[in-house]
Amino acid sequence: MKRSVFYVLILGMIFGGANTVSAQHEHPQHNHHGMAHQTAAGVKLEVKDDAAQEMTLRLGPVDLPAHTDHMATAQPPDLFWAVPIDGWLVGYHPRLVDVAGNPEPGRLLHHVAFWNTSRSDFLCPNKEEHLFGAGGEMNDWPAVPGYGYRVRQGERIRIETMFHNPTDTSHPQTYLEIRIEYRAGSAAAGQMTEPIKSVYPTWFDVMQCGHSGYDLKAGKNVTTGEITVKYAGTLLGVGGHLHDYGRRLVLENLTRNEEVAALDAKLDAAGRIVAMPVQTFLDRGGYRLNRGERLRVTATYDNPEGKPLPGGAMGIVVGYFVPDNDTQMAALQRKSK
Repeated sequence: MKRSVFYVLILGMIFGGANTVSAQHEHPQHNHHGMAHQTAAGVKLEVKDDAAQEMTLRLGPVDLPAHTDHMATAQPPDLFWAVPIDGWLVGYHPRLVDVAGNPEPGRLLHHVAFWNTSRSDFLCPNKEEHLFGAGGEMNDWPAVPGYGYRVRQGERIRIETMFHNPTDTSHPQTYLEIRIEYRAGSAAAGQMTEPIKSVYPTWFDVMQCGHSGYDLKAGKNVTTGEITVKYAGTLLGVGGHLHDYGRRLVLENLTRNEEVAALDAKLDAAGRIVAMPVQTFLDRGGYRLNRGERLRVTATYDNPEGKPLPGGAMGIVVGYFVPDNDTQMAALQRKSK
């Protein structure tokens, strides 16, 4: 039951007739979370609609030489995807492939993030709404019956992607594919066969409302951030996002002086991230969040390299939030970029 509800933290053949989405930046350098990188040339975003309430986004190619960290890798520019439907996005299935469509190691992906430029994040209104994300653990977000992320035709989704290659093998033409399940139509117009409640992805970040990436010192690192809930509603479940050497994420409700969730990372023998667990709250009708409550997230890392790792960490507890009053969320609309 747990995995069918939420499996966290959110693009092999060339698609015929694919739509190409242009890059946000064309200059030779750009910033990811405040870090300057060389821009990879020739990276495009292609979209194929499978006509079965699924579409696939394909981003690439990216050249990934062996033993290249994210700071030394030429990264894709931010790309925009224009949403082609009115409806809900209900599931996300990422994978990495080569030019022939053969699977490649998920750990080549440092992270990918989808940002809705038409809406503000309900926890951090200074940011665009963060609707999907994944890292090297290549988390799958399956469809949850009765729930979805509301989108409207023409909304622009900014796709921010970062790669690295900690392996012994070079991967010269790597693509990120994300298969997205959707439900087209309008509940108000009676076009839906089943009612869908709008969920809002919830990102409790140790960096609070700033850039998510931060530096690791050698040895143990414990980083905390606090955030105030601005809307009342229910948290369905949580997962997490850590980078290599990450050990644990803890979410606490300071207002009630109670632990919401503790998530211990699964690591390989070298301390590389393999997977993050998921905790759901459906057995009690969800975890209640009241407006004004203060929550704290804590990320623990143990860096064994004996040196600082600039930009080497993130610590985010990721969940799905259902507001008590969805009409209040209209205040999050912003002018699309």
